[in-house]
This record gives sequence, structure tokens and C-alpha cells, in this order.
Amino acid sequence: MNRLKEKYLNEIIPALHAKFQYSSVMEAPKISKITLNIGVGDAVLNPKVLDDAVNELTQISGQKPVVTKAKKSIASFKLRQGMAIGCKVTLRGDRMYDFFDKLITIALPRVRDFRGVNPKGFDGRGNYTLGIKEQLIFPEINYDKVNKIRGMDIVIVTTAKTDQEAFELLKLFGFPFRKN
Repeated sequence: MNRLKEKYLNEIIPALHAKFQYSSVMEAPKISKITLNIGVGDAVLNPKVLDDAVNELTQISGQKPVVTKAKKSIASFKLRQGMAIGCKVTLRGDRMYDFFDKLITIALPRVRDFRGVNPKGFDGRGNYTLGIKEQLIFPEINYDKVNKIRGMDIVIVTTAKTDQEAFELLKLFGFPFRKN
């Protein structure tokens, strides 16, 4: 069993129960999925760039990403509907916990001048979004084989009903929120 999953079952659920006074164990919020997304705007001019992004996202997540396509045409960006402009991957279950563990313990501390993540990244429904400026913080990425530094979006989807519950859940997992 994964280290974080065990921590969730043995420590986090009782702590959330004590703080929010849930009537049932099933009311305690949990992380349902983590979505990683890389937008590759250069793919409009050079479609080969997208292959690098797909390979890097596969290395980071351990799962093959889905190529995302443009929903509508934008003439000023030379973008046509249906063109491939990015890739995303959705992690659930053990892979999700493995990635989350790697994100908290290895990747985020490797960010330059890291003081914690912004606690205001919640969307009002208990989901947290985090932007990363470079993919080099993940240990699987070989610095010498990187053609271009790309950022990515990481969305942590929880079953929490409020941002306060989701904040508490992520804090108990050890998510490094910035102190105000």
C-alpha cells in the first residue's frame, strides 16, 4: 500500500472527523484525481514539438497522455479547429498517490526560491490548481535531453464541498502551503 494512502486512512480521516464533526466516515473528503496538462502553443508551427511534451509527460506521470486539440479556430494565432495544441493525463488510484508523494517530497522542494505554494489556488468547490514553470523539477526528466523548458498545470480534484475542507485535507497530507 502507498505511504500517503496509508497516512490518509490512519491519520487524516480521524483528524478531519475531529475538526469538521462529520456524522459518517464517508463524509471525509479525499483526493479523487490529479490532472496534469501541458499546453504547447508552438505545436501550431511545428507539430514535432508536441512529441517531446508527450514523452516528458509520460515520464513524469508513468501513463500515456491524451493529445488535446483546439476547440475553435483563432486566426490571429494561426490556429485551426482540431489542431493538436497540448497533452494531458489524468491519474487515479495508486498512480495518483505515487505522483502526489513525488510532487510533495521531491519535485516542489527542487523549485528555485521555493517558499511554498499559494493557498489561494482553490476554485470554490474544493479543487486546487497549481502552475509549474519548468518540468525539470521532476527527477525523471534528464536535463541534457530537454529541448525547451515547458510549464504545466496540475489540478488536484477533491471530494471536499468547500475550499476550507480541501485546504485542511491537503495540509494534512503535507502539501507545502505558503505562510501569509
